[in-house]
Amino acid sequence: MSQKQELEALQKALAAEHAAVYGYGVVGGRIGEGRRAEAKAAYDAHRARRDALVRAVRGLGGTPVAAAAAYALPFPVPDPAAAVRLAADLEDRVAGVYSDVVRASRGERRSTAAEALREAAVRAVRWRGESVAFPGLAERATTVSPASPASDSSAAPRA
Repeated sequence: MSQKQELEALQKALAAEHAAVYGYGVVGGRIGEGRRAEAKAAYDAHRARRDALVRAVRGLGGTPVAAAAAYALPFPVPDPAAAVRLAADLEDRVAGVYSDVVRASRGERRSTAAEALREAAVRAVRWRGESVAFPGLAERATTVSPASPASDSSAAPRA
């Protein structure tokens, strides 16, 4: 893969992390007390990944994609059950973009992306209570809708 393809994959992962950070803000506001610590840990993990991706994009000479002011959610989140579904959906979306980074990268960056994919898949299982055979693969695109921001159709979840 070329450096341009790697940079594009990193930018998409960064956009997905921006959306996940936003989404976990919603999750945190609706999640039940019993899972609040889990939501906070996921929020912190996505912030850390986002910050690392900013550095990686800059390291390849790119200008990191900025977060949108707001993101459309894939469904209403009025209660703790919907917050859990949103958290699982966010993790599925993040796993998908990290699978693209794995394909586009080599060496340490590829290992880091594979670890991020694994972490997102594990969090999705914890939220959902069940797993999928191959998290992050494009073949699952029929069950996971594409992420898109409220003002731009490329970075956050929407209905």
